Order: sequence, then C-alpha cells, then structure tokens
Amino acid sequence: FGNDARVKMLRGVNVLADAVKVTLGPKGRNVVLDKSFGAPTITKDGVSVAREIELEDKFENMGAQMVKEVASKANDAAGDGTTTATVLAQSIITEGLKAVAAGMNPMDLKRGIDKAVVAAVEELKKLSVPCSDSKAIAQVGTISANSDETVGKLIAEAMEKVGKEGVITVEEGTGLQDELDVVEGMQFDRG
Repeated sequence: FGNDARVKMLRGVNVLADAVKVTLGPKGRNVVLDKSFGAPTITKDGVSVAREIELEDKFENMGAQMVKEVASKANDAAGDGTTTATVLAQSIITEGLKAVAAGMNPMDLKRGIDKAVVAAVEELKKLSVPCSDSKAIAQVGTISANSDETVGKLIAEAMEKVGKEGVITVEEGTGLQDELDVVEGMQFDRG
C-alpha cells in the first residue's frame, strides 16, 4: 500500500479502537450502539462495540476490520480481554506504521513482533497465579462481571460444582433473581 492508504487504514484503526477503549477495566464507561433496526443498545463489552463499527471508506474500514478481528479472536480464545487486545493492537499498528515510514523492513518488523510475543507470553506465564480457592475465583468472577459481587460468588459456586473442566454458561434471565442451575450430563435446547 502507498502512504495514503496506510494513513487511511490507521484512521480506521483509531476510530474503532477509540470507541472500544473507553470500556477498558472495571471503571470503563458504557457505550450506546445505534442499531439499524430496533432500539439502541448500551454495553460495556469491547467486542460488542467493535462488531457494530463499519466505515464507509474502503481503507479505513480495512483498518477497523483488522482490529475487529483481533477483538474477536481474543473473545474466542479467552472470553474476555477484548478491549485490552484492541488497545494493544492499536499501539502495535501505530508504532509499526511509524517504523515502516521511517524505512524499516516490514518483514523484519513482523519477525521482531513475533519474538516479542514469545517473550511476553513466557513472562506472563511466570507471573500468572492459579486460582486455587473459591475466594480467588469469586474475585476474578466479580471483576469479569463489572464488579458485581453477586455474580462473582455465583461463578465461584458454579466452578466448585462443575470443576475446572466443566462448562459454565451465563444467560440473561427474564426475572429479577440471579440463579444457578446445574445440569448433569447433556442438555439439548431443541424440540
């Protein structure tokens, strides 16, 4: 791509990332999404915000789609961390384009990023602390549920019942109570 296309792609990256990054962390803000049909949606989920962004300019949209793919892959792999992945992608793309504009070989840059990823993953594995007790699991669940301690405790209780290899599905209910249902064996939601 020429410089004009790279600038437009970066603009698309920034439009999407700037919309998503306000949701970062426990003190992140909500975003209102205007749907083409139906009522607007309020969310604090980074990947939900990213999915709704489509830009008219072809190159800007290409940049936005790259970051949207990063958010989707983070969501698929971990179920969380989409906003963090988006912010990291924005930074890597911004600095990478600066390096390419300054004359760096793009393939050398990619190899350097790949080496940095390996080093970062190794360091994160060293720093990670396994959740061994119900209290730690409740803390992680609370943070993932936007500081909702009730949901965090329910997640810890569900983890105790199904174990580390069990499947936990969180669904929005129709009532006012939070509840936990344990299903033994298999369940098919088809008639």
